[in-house]
Amino acid sequence: MALKDIRMPKLGESVTEGTITTWLVKEGDYVNKYDPIAEVMTDKVNAEVPSTFSGTIKEIVV
Repeated sequence: MALKDIRMPKLGESVTEGTITTWLVKEGDYVNKYDPIAEVMTDKVNAEVPSTFSGTIKEIVV
């Protein structure tokens, strides 16, 4: 099975960085596409990062 990366989506034109405040999944969890996997805080917005695919979380790398 191929591994896929999930990258933080662009949250706005002027937002260049953010901080993951909470992981909503752990290694070994199964997620569906669009399930929230993390909460992110920026200087302009707080948002949930969705999964871009369905599958099992193999490893969380920051």
